[in-house]
Amino acid sequence: MVTAKSLYEKLKNVRVVNPICEFTEERCESLMPTIQRIEDLKKERNAIVLAHNYVAPEILYGVADYTGDSYGLAKAALKSDAEVIVFAAVDFMSQTAKILNPEKEVLNPNTNGGCSLAESVQAGDVVRLRQKYPDYTFVCYINTTAEVKAECDVCVTSSNVYKIIENIENDNIYFLPDRLMGENVKSYLDEKGIKKNLKVYDGVCYVHEEYQPESIDLIRTSHPGTEVLVHPECSPSVVQKADFIGSTSMMLNRVAESNAEKFFLLTECGLTDVLRAEHPEKVFVGSCILCRYMKSNSLNDVLRVLESPRSQDTVEIPSETIDRAKRCIDQMFHYAEK
Repeated sequence: MVTAKSLYEKLKNVRVVNPICEFTEERCESLMPTIQRIEDLKKERNAIVLAHNYVAPEILYGVADYTGDSYGLAKAALKSDAEVIVFAAVDFMSQTAKILNPEKEVLNPNTNGGCSLAESVQAGDVVRLRQKYPDYTFVCYINTTAEVKAECDVCVTSSNVYKIIENIENDNIYFLPDRLMGENVKSYLDEKGIKKNLKVYDGVCYVHEEYQPESIDLIRTSHPGTEVLVHPECSPSVVQKADFIGSTSMMLNRVAESNAEKFFLLTECGLTDVLRAEHPEKVFVGSCILCRYMKSNSLNDVLRVLESPRSQDTVEIPSETIDRAKRCIDQMFHYAEK
């Protein structure tokens, strides 16, 4: 059971320079009525809260039943026995939970749950591309809408994209929508001597696009011995300078296992929050960039959708779209767990 004291002890080392990430004993105490009410409603409604690593720490450590990256949360949604799933993340992730659990009530507490990457491609774009490239396998990043997934063959996440694209039998692959991740996959295939015709769509995540290789050079000069961890949504010029490349969950595991004392994470700020809470003995240097969409989640909105959800809070997807999108996601599990 979370208490004000246990929440403060977990979050007191969070040092990101942003008002939502400063935790005093008084602030933790003020959060407890909301946290307790959410916990009561979860029991009453047989509900769980899933939260992505990028959302605010009070959600991750106050009320979330499962935390993680897109792949881990998709698996948690699939395996859950809860009747209600509250997904604190962005819209496409709550859609994924609904695709995997069409019979359950899925609630999206985010009032600004867009995603610059997901919004860069529409289902009609995929239909036109498939007509142009009929012999290509279409692989979509999980950062896409249900409608886009329904038009694609295989879904991937940042934790399994390299493995899946490497193992798809077809050598002709169209990857969308993340151009930077696609370029990193091309580099990976070239390094391994794997010959595939990989075409890439031109979408980007506005957070990861901002990181530049010069920032890594600066950190290595000013903080010798720092281990640099990079998300594969960053540009190839940034990825090439990394000590480790991986999803948020992979980064969490890397920091836990590494003997390094200092780390620089090139991903959204939320992960640095989590690592400062989990590893107060380690140092995290450098700047980070907030995702305005992920940070639109709040404890009050989690409470609101459990108490009195509005129609727009309930995730609804046509059954035909669910069926077709689920085949795409099922193929992800097939290839990722071979």
